[in-house]
Amino acid sequence: MLPMARINDIRERYFEKGQNISEISRETGHDRKTIRDSINRDDFSPAVPVETDMKRESKLDKFKPIIEAWLEEDKLHKRKQRHTAKRVHDRLCELDGYDCSYRLVAEYVKEKKKELYGTSGFAMPLVHKTGEAQSDFGHSQYYERGILNDGNHLNLSFPNSNNGYVQLFPGENMECLMQGMKNIFNHIGRVPRRIWFDNASPLVTKILKGGDRKLTERFLQFKNHYGFEAVFCNPNSGNEKGNVESKVGYHRRNMLVPVPRFDSIEQFNVELLDATKEHNAKNHYIKNVPQNELFLEDMENMLPLNPVDFRIEKLEKHKTDKYAKVRIDNGKHIYSTAPKYESQEVWVELGAYQVRILDENYREIVKHTRLYGDQVSESMDWIPYLGALARRPRALKYTGVYEMMPEALRNYADSVEQSKLSKMLKQLAAITGESGFDKAVESLTVSIANGVNDPDSVLAIHRMINDEYPEIAELNGKRNIPPLQPIRSNLSEYDAFLDEGRVN
Repeated sequence: MLPMARINDIRERYFEKGQNISEISRETGHDRKTIRDSINRDDFSPAVPVETDMKRESKLDKFKPIIEAWLEEDKLHKRKQRHTAKRVHDRLCELDGYDCSYRLVAEYVKEKKKELYGTSGFAMPLVHKTGEAQSDFGHSQYYERGILNDGNHLNLSFPNSNNGYVQLFPGENMECLMQGMKNIFNHIGRVPRRIWFDNASPLVTKILKGGDRKLTERFLQFKNHYGFEAVFCNPNSGNEKGNVESKVGYHRRNMLVPVPRFDSIEQFNVELLDATKEHNAKNHYIKNVPQNELFLEDMENMLPLNPVDFRIEKLEKHKTDKYAKVRIDNGKHIYSTAPKYESQEVWVELGAYQVRILDENYREIVKHTRLYGDQVSESMDWIPYLGALARRPRALKYTGVYEMMPEALRNYADSVEQSKLSKMLKQLAAITGESGFDKAVESLTVSIANGVNDPDSVLAIHRMINDEYPEIAELNGKRNIPPLQPIRSNLSEYDAFLDEGRVN
């Protein structure tokens, strides 16, 4: 059959230019029958494909049962030890009579794996009701007190209105998730009725047969405290929470660029919640209605906020080592306590931002900024070690206390004998316990500059510098003090007595 362009040329010559069949045959080179068929044709509709059950034979057909057997057996093994298309092709090449191309094998293996594992790329579009939210973490960096940190930002988005909220954390653990969601709940004053999550390990300990999840104890506590329904996505199904997937990138680009700098991550998170007002005031990208108006619909379908505050911190018991340090997070993160707690059990209270070490009666020993990351790291607070250091003054230069001292105090420590250094460290420990390390260092520096080193004088200088004077208890006027008795005397006798002692 002639191409449509040729047929069109013949018909134009005949119907529009008035040429006869002989002229058209002579000028185009087509035979008269072909020209006549083109002129007389009255159906130019595209051809309709005809259904057929016939399958084309393939050189691979006789090897397909072998391939299927290999792939079926693979279902018993882990994914990383299953056949790839290349491995199937390589094994087939070892068989007699095999002469198929790799491309043919790859297409068939791909088709069979879809049947066996359901690895289709199809994404089911979902409808999310008002009052529902989606949660996810994204990676981000920040500077806290001038130090660059790798962190994570928690995103909570509302697909109906497209409103979103973000909180920044040093990590992606259970405490960070709960703290961030708690901050957002408190900010909006309501709780989403349903929240979609992925299958992160802090929340899900196991995916059960049939798609059920075994949830961690702490997440169940959090979920029941606020009353929301937790919905979990199927593995590798990002489309099921596509709104928050987009919000992860949006919040990073618009609220965390340039890389933020701050002194307190807790205060910065307060500012982030305030900053979302501007972004949530935009028109919805599809509905062309202000997002905040749509968010009112979300709010109407949310749950009331539980007035009882939820305690985020997790309490664990750990034993310290001979250096009075405790290791958590599978030994990756090390925190100091105090010398008196060497080789003892202590309570460790883990929050999103801080770690508090408590004694057996839950009294605070020391507080640390919480450590994150996969590398072994240590947080050392040297202040509780001052008393022990006074008993071992020679160790001063090899501790962090030495680096914390001003140069004048270090020079003094380097120049005096051990007994005087021990006395100085005792004074440092005593004043630190009373007024803090910075004030103690200042008082000792002034004292040494003025040649004063006895404890009473150093303490007096400290109180003079800081206007700290001991309070004198008021006299109790209700005490049983006997009244004074009146003295009756003859003044003339007193005058005579004075005259006797007068020298002429």
